[in-house]
Amino acid sequence: MEQRKHWWNGKWGRAARKDVYLRVSGDQWYVEQRAGGAEGVSHFFEYSSEEDALNTVRMLLAAPGDWRELSVRPPSR
Repeated sequence: MEQRKHWWNGKWGRAARKDVYLRVSGDQWYVEQRAGGAEGVSHFFEYSSEEDALNTVRMLLAAPGDWRELSVRPPSR
């Protein structure tokens, strides 16, 4: 699975931190919404198109917060 994008709400601490990830594997697109940092609780969404996945990302990023995109290293080849 390849991670394409990662957004963070700009807040530190388990109680406040939220992350949204966009990933792809083959023809399947995945969105992960995580609350509470690395050991937090995640909700997963699966889509057959990038556009459908991005629609969910846009909806999730409409939540309050100082959302910013974090850089993702390109896959090594």
